[in-house]
Amino acid sequence: MRRADPLLTVLKINKEAEEQAALQLKSAQLEQQKCQGQLDALNNYRLEYMKQMGETQGKTLSASEYHSFHEFIKQVDQALIQQVNAVKETEKQTGYRQVHWQEKQQKRKAVEMLLEKNALKAQIIANKREQKASDEFAMQQFIRKKPR
Repeated sequence: MRRADPLLTVLKINKEAEEQAALQLKSAQLEQQKCQGQLDALNNYRLEYMKQMGETQGKTLSASEYHSFHEFIKQVDQALIQQVNAVKETEKQTGYRQVHWQEKQQKRKAVEMLLEKNALKAQIIANKREQKASDEFAMQQFIRKKPR
């Protein structure tokens, strides 16, 4: 009885690692999309607020209202800066996860190619044995039929 090829175990382990890396990549992509959505929402909020303040032009604003407006915009701008940094960080993480997944994919493909190569070699050896057996059988038949 032939033993199982240890490369099959290696392939199984590599497939599992690749699947895990793919899940991590998907998670990073979702986090990146979430952060980008939050950034877009903050930008829209700031734009709407600025538009509302623009509509109040011509109306008199007290110094405290004007000061409050600028303080609020400053806070929104700080939140925007933090969110831009969060988006950049998630993009970086997504890039790392992409590379990690590609490395796992390459390892799996390398093991699969090695298994295919080994299977091809085994098939060639089996074909040669079969040909040799066939040749020997034909030779035996020839010798038996040869007149003495």
